[in-house]
Amino acid sequence: MKFNPDESEGNAFVAERFVEKPSLEVAKEYLETEEYLWNSGMFVWKVSTILKNMKKFLPDTYEGLLEIQNAIGTEQQDMVLENVFSKFEAESIDYGIMEKADAQMLLIFGASGDLTTRKLIPALYELYVRNLLPENFVILGAARTVLTDNEFRRKQCDGILTSQKELSAKDARLSLFLKRVYYMGFDTQNTDEYETLKNRVEELQNLYSLPDNIVFYMATPPEMYEVIPLGLQKCGLAYTSDGFRRIVVEKPFGTDIKSAKHLTRLLESIFDEHDIYRIDHYLGKETVQNILVLRFSNGIFEPLWNRNYIDHVEIVSSETLGIGNRGGYYESSGALRDMVQNHLLQLMAFIAMEPPVAFDPESIRDEIAKVFKSLHHYTPEEMQEQIVRGQYTAGTIAGESVQGYRDEKNVSGDSVRETYVAMKIELDNWRWAGTPFYIYTGKRLSEKKTEIIIHFKSTPQQLFVGQCSGSSCNQLIIRVQPNESIALRFGLKIPGSGFEVRQVSMDFLYSSLSDKKLPDAYERLLLDVMLGDSTLYSRADAQEASWNFIDPIIKNWVKRRKDGLAFYASGSDPEEIDRLMPHDKKCNCCNEMM
Repeated sequence: MKFNPDESEGNAFVAERFVEKPSLEVAKEYLETEEYLWNSGMFVWKVSTILKNMKKFLPDTYEGLLEIQNAIGTEQQDMVLENVFSKFEAESIDYGIMEKADAQMLLIFGASGDLTTRKLIPALYELYVRNLLPENFVILGAARTVLTDNEFRRKQCDGILTSQKELSAKDARLSLFLKRVYYMGFDTQNTDEYETLKNRVEELQNLYSLPDNIVFYMATPPEMYEVIPLGLQKCGLAYTSDGFRRIVVEKPFGTDIKSAKHLTRLLESIFDEHDIYRIDHYLGKETVQNILVLRFSNGIFEPLWNRNYIDHVEIVSSETLGIGNRGGYYESSGALRDMVQNHLLQLMAFIAMEPPVAFDPESIRDEIAKVFKSLHHYTPEEMQEQIVRGQYTAGTIAGESVQGYRDEKNVSGDSVRETYVAMKIELDNWRWAGTPFYIYTGKRLSEKKTEIIIHFKSTPQQLFVGQCSGSSCNQLIIRVQPNESIALRFGLKIPGSGFEVRQVSMDFLYSSLSDKKLPDAYERLLLDVMLGDSTLYSRADAQEASWNFIDPIIKNWVKRRKDGLAFYASGSDPEEIDRLMPHDKKCNCCNEMM
């Protein structure tokens, strides 16, 4: 903890900064300045209290401690201690017990929609059965659809059972969870109804003796992102004197730089910036979070993570599905707004960012913002050379004939909206100058996948020319979906005479780390907002920097209309993609590995 010796009252000093669990090197640096105090993390409690909380939040550790306790003083003491203690999860008391979410209410606007039933409520239930929700909580859904509490509960029960096939509707935990789920019919555009909402909130708070802590979740169309906060402000629900208010906003956060700035200013006039959570579910995935660990905890990677050793980076997110029933939304959005501005640029930022000074939310978000601010802005000529936009036509996916984009529901017959984007992106900074980042995303492609491919440079001298030894062969592949994993590919000699080189792969699946299923992205993100951890949420300056990069491209496309729009048959890639990368993306010797 950094303190200011010039601002004090008695023996109390003003704290300027708090850094949680700094590395050894950083801690030494802090202590040498004599401007920091070390918090030893002392806790005072009754044994019965810590055991009660350990039983709830760390049940496996609790059972292990009981086993050790029973063995103390017996001949089995040493053996039990060694065997049981070694199986404990490496969990600190801070994270395991002390930092559980405070009692609170989660108020979901647009709760009758698909997002709530498919993602939010199943994620909250999973947190509940893992004892990660606060002991005292309430979930209140609000939407125009008229439903009773029980009707809403039955709908959410179906959503949970769909996500967990092995679960029974008669499960006692499921019943207990659903008893904390409530609903009210609510017209977000009727200002008079916000007082009714406030009364319902206070009624539930009193019923469960809840503190005045509320998370507002905007599972609504984007046009409600302004209406609802203003309604909450008018009725007084947006404010509290002895608790917290946090608001979660789904994408899209604006449609251009002007609308993004406007929305930010409006929200900041009602909520503090640190209480505004701009959610991107990609960042909730285990593989994405592990990018930081992969980079900054491994000496075999971090020294190579720069322009000197990395030739180029690919970030791919492809889907086999079309737009389905989202024609209206997609006509106003397109692949550039829907995928690139948020998801893929965020992935690129994790790959490209500098090491944060500390592993805390603002330090990490500082570095992400720097990446976005270093994006090289295209000239009109560069846009034509380094960006490909396409639109799918009729074709075949998995042996099934599918229609083209212009034939989809709520899509104009002469639409020029892009369903595919490929971009060559450069960063104007010291670490990455001259190293291109290639981004590809599209609908109705041959394969569903999201992955990041780090292509390392070739060796200075090619001893095995024509074989698997170039930059196309030395790869680190970070697979985000469908199977979260990491693969390292390199060339090795095939057994036998001579030196015939082939690409081999060392693969790691995240599911192999534990017999527990990987948590859904929304589980992690919902828990973070309840804990007040904004690490994996986008900050206003980063959002604005990304829109500053995207906006000129959108304006250029509006001006050019059909000029430059490539068409590709469903199940294939636009042919124009070949001009984007001057070198082969695949290893000619080992195509079967790619």
